[in-house]
Amino acid sequence: MGFFDKIRSGLQKTKENISETLDSVLSVFRKVDEETLEELEDALILSDIGAQTAAETIDELRERAKRQSIETKEELVEALCQILTEKMTPNDGLHLNTHPSVILVIGVNGVGKTTTIGKLGQKLTAQGKKVLFAAADTFRAAAADQLTVWADRCGADIVRHSEGADPAAVVFDAISAAKARGVDVVICDTAGRLHNKTNLMNELAKINRVIDRELPQADKETLLVLDAVTGQNALSQAEQFNQAATLTGLVLTKLDGTAKGGIAINISARLGVPVKFIGVGETADDLLEFDAGQFVQAFFE
Repeated sequence: MGFFDKIRSGLQKTKENISETLDSVLSVFRKVDEETLEELEDALILSDIGAQTAAETIDELRERAKRQSIETKEELVEALCQILTEKMTPNDGLHLNTHPSVILVIGVNGVGKTTTIGKLGQKLTAQGKKVLFAAADTFRAAAADQLTVWADRCGADIVRHSEGADPAAVVFDAISAAKARGVDVVICDTAGRLHNKTNLMNELAKINRVIDRELPQADKETLLVLDAVTGQNALSQAEQFNQAATLTGLVLTKLDGTAKGGIAINISARLGVPVKFIGVGETADDLLEFDAGQFVQAFFE
């Protein structure tokens, strides 16, 4: 299955959710009038694009329709796709040019954080990079065990401490090991810290200080993993985490299990942070590098 086909398949529930409204609007399309625009806005909101982002999108569509003299359904859909794509911060990939580079992976419990780390490790080792996992989620039972299984599966090294150990100490030891072993990328797992728990956010800040002190010149990606199924709650989480850590990218998991796939557009538009990966299945190949244009196009195919 090709890249676009995987996105389209993964967004099937989202497409089904909005297709009835879109089809009813576009099947009787005659001209770009206020009734058409209002119905399109409702369809966007249904996909969890969000009221503010949907309203901004329709305002821009209204202006383009006048400026470009849009007359056909195809022209209208093309303009809408362009606007939604432009709403999102472009994804320029992972920046991992130093040796080592660091990927700090954060997010609340249950979003698929550790599994995402395993899939990223598998992708990077397949590219010939030497990867080391830092099992810094020391609060969740069996978190390090789960990460060890992924490390064995993809051929990555791992540094782990006992349950309840200081997460920042795990990261420190992982960085030391990475320097000694010539590792290319250190991927740090973290506790499923709740976005309203100040002490857990402080722990995240402590981990960041260790990374910045030990690898001051290193490339660092801070990826927030979000469960797309949670819809607008994912936006609230992203806003809180972005205050605690400077996010460089988002990973939206479980997009194949939700009818609210538009949340990816809304979060990127509201935060100005790129979506770097989306999860549309269980295997490493189902963690896809995000392409905004193809993602939006899949809504209408």
